[in-house]
Amino acid sequence: MIDFSQPADVVAPQLLGAVVHFHDVAVRLTEVEAYLGEHDEAAHTFNGMTPRNATMFGPPGRLYVYASYGIHRNGNLVCAPEGTGQGVLLRGGEIIGGIEIARARRGETSDVNLARGPGNLGKALGLTLEDNGAQPVIEEPQEPVEWVRGPRIGISKNADAPLRFWIPFDKTVSRKRGLPS
Repeated sequence: MIDFSQPADVVAPQLLGAVVHFHDVAVRLTEVEAYLGEHDEAAHTFNGMTPRNATMFGPPGRLYVYASYGIHRNGNLVCAPEGTGQGVLLRGGEIIGGIEIARARRGETSDVNLARGPGNLGKALGLTLEDNGAQPVIEEPQEPVEWVRGPRIGISKNADAPLRFWIPFDKTVSRKRGLPS
């Protein structure tokens, strides 16, 4: 059983292969990133609690939904003991349920790209700011999955920290800009 009261870098690899059900869509997670609160300059919670990030300090296992670049709705699963401000960003996955709904939300015909990248995954799940604090249904992986870890992508602070976890060679995993997809 995934114990969300553990630190985000412990929970993150356990989420790979897990299925998140939300707003009539199911996504099998293939890529996540851990954010370690006050010890992680890239975390929204690095400078403490604010009205915007308060959910990250709340009960573990809940969604922290925020606007990225004013247009994307990204989702994190809150981790670690309450008051810690840690979370796991849902970066990529494979839609395994509600695919027509996800296609309609995304306007995308390529199944590989439906939930590739945190903004696309959020849109496929239908995340809104009103979902901040919600508790999604999460099915644990049926069997352990092989995973690797490396530096996070798409951020400028603490980017070299090996806190990005993914299923190797999975086509739904994000690629660094400039690299072949």
